[in-house]
Amino acid sequence: MRSLRRKAAIAGIGELKPQRRTSGRTTLDMIAEVSRLAVMDAGLEPGAIDGLLVGPQVGETPQHVPATVAEYLGLKPTMANVVDLGGASGAGMVWRAAAAVAAGMCEAVLCVLANTREDVPARSTNRNPIREFDVPFGASGANVSYALLMQAHMAIYGSTAEDFARIAVWARANAQVNPDAIFHGRPATLDDVLASPMIASPLHLLEIVMPVAGGDALVIVSADRAKSLRGQPVYVLGGGEKVTHRAVSQAPSLTSGPLKPAMARALDQAGLPAAEMDLLSLYDCYTIMVATTIEDLGLCAPGQFGQWVRDHDLGFTGDRPVNTHGGQLGFGQPDLAGGMTHIVEAVRQLRGSAHGRQIRNPRYALATGNGATMSEATALVLGAA
Repeated sequence: MRSLRRKAAIAGIGELKPQRRTSGRTTLDMIAEVSRLAVMDAGLEPGAIDGLLVGPQVGETPQHVPATVAEYLGLKPTMANVVDLGGASGAGMVWRAAAAVAAGMCEAVLCVLANTREDVPARSTNRNPIREFDVPFGASGANVSYALLMQAHMAIYGSTAEDFARIAVWARANAQVNPDAIFHGRPATLDDVLASPMIASPLHLLEIVMPVAGGDALVIVSADRAKSLRGQPVYVLGGGEKVTHRAVSQAPSLTSGPLKPAMARALDQAGLPAAEMDLLSLYDCYTIMVATTIEDLGLCAPGQFGQWVRDHDLGFTGDRPVNTHGGQLGFGQPDLAGGMTHIVEAVRQLRGSAHGRQIRNPRYALATGNGATMSEATALVLGAA
């Protein structure tokens, strides 16, 4: 067993005095207070914190917990996660943080747990930015939020509805060679996409993922162990992560996202340029997500994704294969497993087992993940054996 001995150290601590009851406080408020104490005790500035581990019980949000906490604390971590192990969560955070530091994913990890205890939790004390600045103005769902990003791209760069629609057309085309795809047997033309109902201007129905039931799983082992196993291994060559905000109102940019530094980090770890990727397995909850990812990857200049898509063949026999399983827009989105479908497809392609849609002699694949409204980003560079 590989040891974490002396690979990391606890440099700061913070603690709040226990109270039988709290009044007028929020979980985020208490997280902020105790985090400040720990960071001060470590002798660090808040900007030095680039890793974040939190518990699942943050009363102000049922999901996107790390992004919500990071946003509230003004952090932009390169590693963030929830640790949900009950009373073992604190200890579980410590070794995960040490492992992340040892792996070079981050240098200073904030591990924080806190909770209020009120007789009747007061909704009026909720200070989550998305509840204050987004929901009251109608930005209370993914469709509206991603439509805002799409509107911004069109306004700033002059991109067109046809530019975005071509991404959906390619997703459907790739789904036709994947019998498991929800839209297998149901291709879509450019006119089909543009004629589909407008859900949140300028987003059309066929530019939005269809939620489905399903699941995906992965088994990760050491490189040494992989050599002794039956299956053909696919190696993790690089990884990157970045969290910049939770609410779209707090986004640093509406036309570029945290995938830009996450992908750059993953490629740097792998020692490979984006041009060497034989497969781009890009998270595609909406067409705007693929557009910004192409630009943030540096495959074209900002605002030029439309021309890039027109210039390339995104199918498995093409010069730039993208989401050969159909992506979520063509395959379907089985909830959180939707992001894992991109990784599973990359493994299939690198193993040479993507029957009926196999890329010729692939060596490297880039797989990306996205959470909230272009808020939480992960990137992996995978390599064939």
